[in-house]
Amino acid sequence: MRVETDEIDRQLLTALQDNARLTSAELAQMTGLSQSPCWRRVKRLEEAGVIKGYQARLDRRALGYGVNAFVMVGIDHQDAVSSRAFEEAVRAIPEVVLFHGISGPADFMLLVVARDLDAYSELLQKRLHRLPGVKQLQTFFSLQEFKGFGGLPIPE
Repeated sequence: MRVETDEIDRQLLTALQDNARLTSAELAQMTGLSQSPCWRRVKRLEEAGVIKGYQARLDRRALGYGVNAFVMVGIDHQDAVSSRAFEEAVRAIPEVVLFHGISGPADFMLLVVARDLDAYSELLQKRLHRLPGVKQLQTFFSLQEFKGFGGLPIPE
């Protein structure tokens, strides 16, 4: 369900999405509100589920992950039990950083990070190929990132 926002809410969301470490005093100064009303607005946006949490964005290369791979997965069948087993097994793999059910010839798309091609090959053979119900895997390696996930556009 979409939450209605006004211009000040949008300023707060933009500012927090760019830098979640801003204090309520800094946010208040940016929006022209006093600190208490500003804090109440942020709290309302959190309670409404617009702000789901706060986290640091880490640089995968600085952490030693040189490989970024998109893995398309086809599974044998999707009943409730087998789908749940597959989903739980994928969630348990730390190198899978995004996991989506998709339309098209594949059933799921994973974004996987690995130190290098050898590490990816090992992950593929020992974990991904052994996921419950996997029929087919197809890997697409990212050669160059032009735009990463930097945040959502704030609707007017």
